[in-house]
Amino acid sequence: METFKGISASGGTGAGPAFVVPEPETRAVPQYAVAENDCAAEWQRFETALQTVHTKIEAMLPGADGTQTEIFQTYLLMLSDAEFLKQVRTEFERARYNIEYILDRKVTEMAAMLRSSNDAYLSERAADICDVFGRVSDELLGYKPFDFETVPDGAVIVARAVNPSDAVVLSRRNIKGLVITEGGTSSHLAILARNYQVPAVFGIQHLSALITTGRQVLVDGTAGTVTVDPDAATLERFNSAARAESVHRAKLAQYRFRRAVTEDGTELQLYANIGLPEEAQIALDEGADGIGLFRTEFLFMGAVQSAKKQGASGVHSVSEEAQFNAYKQVLETMGDKPVTIRTLDAGGDKLIKSAGIPVSEEKNPLLGSRAIRLTLAHPALFKRQLRALYRASAFGNLKIMLPLVTHPAQVKETLALIADVKAELAAEGHAFAADTPVGIMVETAAAAVTADIFAEQCRFFSIGTNDLTQYTLGIDRENSAVAPLYDERNIAVLRLIKHTVDSAAKAGIPVSVCGEMAGDPEGALLLAGMGVRSLSMAPVRITALKELFASHSMAELQKKAAAAFLP
Repeated sequence: METFKGISASGGTGAGPAFVVPEPETRAVPQYAVAENDCAAEWQRFETALQTVHTKIEAMLPGADGTQTEIFQTYLLMLSDAEFLKQVRTEFERARYNIEYILDRKVTEMAAMLRSSNDAYLSERAADICDVFGRVSDELLGYKPFDFETVPDGAVIVARAVNPSDAVVLSRRNIKGLVITEGGTSSHLAILARNYQVPAVFGIQHLSALITTGRQVLVDGTAGTVTVDPDAATLERFNSAARAESVHRAKLAQYRFRRAVTEDGTELQLYANIGLPEEAQIALDEGADGIGLFRTEFLFMGAVQSAKKQGASGVHSVSEEAQFNAYKQVLETMGDKPVTIRTLDAGGDKLIKSAGIPVSEEKNPLLGSRAIRLTLAHPALFKRQLRALYRASAFGNLKIMLPLVTHPAQVKETLALIADVKAELAAEGHAFAADTPVGIMVETAAAAVTADIFAEQCRFFSIGTNDLTQYTLGIDRENSAVAPLYDERNIAVLRLIKHTVDSAAKAGIPVSVCGEMAGDPEGALLLAGMGVRSLSMAPVRITALKELFASHSMAELQKKAAAAFLP
């Protein structure tokens, strides 16, 4: 018996015989010149492959559930992304190499840019792009990938990676667990595993080389462990835990569409963090009270790539109309529920460097030209996003959030831009909600300490505990050498949160928390005890927190919070 430790991607327990997915063949993408008179036929070959993949994904939709449907629709949008296809065509016409080589190069560039992002959510989107356009490449090369429909019922899948579009097997084959080397907890594969309640552990290196098909495997997705060839006593303990978990899941389901209320009747709002328009439906399905954070960075990806050869104006190619449609989709999906959309929060990494925006090389990009600093420095870019946001405001309950604000002058300058945008839209005859609330993310000590001043300018606060902790403690949470020192419950961080909450209460404006702390059970209880009544988190965490709050009184949580401030 051997036990391996990985990363919990989907909770729960499962046991079954391992099915080791064979490593894909190394696909050598050929490179050869295309004669000028063959270019039209070569491009037609690409369009045919695109249409074939489009048709195959569309054929998956009738049997897909809500979460799968949203992901497949995202893939269809990628396949028809005019900006990306324009980049491919421009490069093809310039280089005149075979189309699969050009496509492979452009997809590799895009994926590398996403993986280099400081935002873990954006990094995970690289797998989606490689998946959908990898299928196009397969069509062009005549390559037949592994057929996941051959996985036997009741197996534990062990693989280096599984594409989200192959994850339909999770619902069709009664899969007992996933053990995956690559991928993260924000990946679409992880989202699907949680949706189907399939326990999943990611990040165990080389395990597919250590396990052979047929060996008994226990997957504890909650603990993030995988046990191979368990002994009888371990198997009995595991089965007992699995039975208890099944009972708990049935109980948990009844909380999904209830309000979050403590044992003594205090109501809380639990919102969802999303990064794609299609994920709004997932938030609804999980019982979210609204969207507490919609990250807009992914909308700019295609524009960033095209900007490489266009200079500083290139990023502006992400059109107002494309942004408007994305924001409108989220607002319409959520109905009258509030939707907080964060303006572009990027800078310093390749997302901005490759866009051609004139940002000098920075030794510490996290402390450099990013977020509100970057957008205010490029008002044309900022106004385009603000125009799209205000136009979309006519279709739902919108709130606009400004990231990394550290000085009241930044809010004042933004409000002046907004006044210009409103005047333009009114003159053009566009409908919009003129009274759309504008607030800030509190994610630095500067914003937290002066929260009382910001409260005079803003309609709401949202505390980003990830960056607030990182900046306050001077710790890079991605650096394994110091990561153990990263503690959201450090007294210094808690005091900043408490001051922000108290300042908001005194000014009569709402405050929420949208960092990882909000979705962590202990963190959520502590925040509630400190006076926070709105929390925003990954959609999958919402139901469990509703159950958790129902078993605690507010008096108990306030006592817990008071104890946390003791040295």
